[in-house]
Amino acid sequence: MLGLSYWIVPIFSSVVWTGMLIAMMVYWASTGKPIYSTMSEGQHIPYISDIGADKLKPMFIAMSAVTVVTFDCAFIFERWLRHTNKLRPNTSNWQKLYSVCATVTAVIGAAGLILLTIFDCKRHNTLHNIFLVVFIASYIISAIFICWEYQRLGVHYREESILRISFWIKLFFIIFELCLVIAFGVCSKQDKWNVAAVLEWIIAYTYCFYVASFFIDFLPARRTKHHQSKETEVQMLEEGGQAHSTTDNARMGAPYPTPLPSRNF
Repeated sequence: MLGLSYWIVPIFSSVVWTGMLIAMMVYWASTGKPIYSTMSEGQHIPYISDIGADKLKPMFIAMSAVTVVTFDCAFIFERWLRHTNKLRPNTSNWQKLYSVCATVTAVIGAAGLILLTIFDCKRHNTLHNIFLVVFIASYIISAIFICWEYQRLGVHYREESILRISFWIKLFFIIFELCLVIAFGVCSKQDKWNVAAVLEWIIAYTYCFYVASFFIDFLPARRTKHHQSKETEVQMLEEGGQAHSTTDNARMGAPYPTPLPSRNF
């Protein structure tokens, strides 16, 4: 891929997302921790969307879009690498179906995030909340499907410890994120706005670690590429050695192998 390793894609996506969150927090703190018009009475800690609906909206849209588009590319690359046997191939059509479902729901989640940044909570509060639910639910469902796929792959390729590690990371993300989302919903219903805001920030940072964890899945592809390069070098050396041997024989007057007479039928 243009001379770059595939594992860079999820790392880049995670760095962009983390950088955006840090920039938003620093901006809010450096401007005197203002109370935005979208914040509820008694709320002192803003939601991510409260900051994103103000002057940082262009950055919120752009960096969110870059994050989810590159992350979706990681799903597509993973599917392609398994199809071309550069990663352990799927052993059943069910595994391929899980992978496709994970990719499709990730794309839906990406659309949800981009749309919620465009339809901000200041001007389009109802739409914003709908797209927020789409974003979170889609990525959790996507994680379930890819976790399912990796569990089945791990059964067939027991020697691949990376598959087990990736499975447990994704399973942890599902459980931890579900607990946080439930707690976030309960606190929001009970008007505990500050606690809900803190939980939302934790959910967002958890997502960045989930995205970054996909670099593990591409490490076998990197090893395969290096292994193939070494095989090519060995073949070139062997061919070079044979060429030198033929040249030396010619110089020493050694007879070339006599070709067998052709038979015409």
